[in-house]
Amino acid sequence: NSMIAAYSSRAHAKEAIKLFIQMQQEGIYPDEITFVNILNACAIPEALAFGKLIHSQIVDASFESNIIVATALVNMYGRCGNVKDARRMLNIMPERNVVSWNAMIGGYIRHGHIEEAFKTFEQMQQEGMSPDKVTFINILNACDSPETLESGNLVHAHIVDKGLELDVVVGNALVNMY
Repeated sequence: NSMIAAYSSRAHAKEAIKLFIQMQQEGIYPDEITFVNILNACAIPEALAFGKLIHSQIVDASFESNIIVATALVNMYGRCGNVKDARRMLNIMPERNVVSWNAMIGGYIRHGHIEEAFKTFEQMQQEGMSPDKVTFINILNACDSPETLESGNLVHAHIVDKGLELDVVVGNALVNMY
């Protein structure tokens, strides 16, 4: 797990995948942590096919309903541009947290689905989930054109209401938006 995590976090997807395969060949079965780490390695378009294979193993191992594993799936699909499968995963999650929502919103924004990102931002709040700094930074990054300035102003007001306007990272995102 530690080696796969190290390779995954340092953008060495091929090495992480090789270790994952070797681990299984040696009869060591992946747990939730292993799956999260290998999904992080697969969060690049070149590794999406392998990520889908991992997803099927996750289903077989009955880990798909684990919030951490499911969020890692949302993140992997979203980062790879497969926002349809990312959204499907988010929708079937029995429980979602702010990280799950952020993964989906970030995936939409990263791949130019700005309207869907805003709808998801609204939906998370309607379902009682409070946005955090990461949520606001993601949404502010989507407000980079004159067409989205009004939405950006509403987000800015929400940030002020939450008392986050003095946070350095949020403040930088606000400056970039304006």
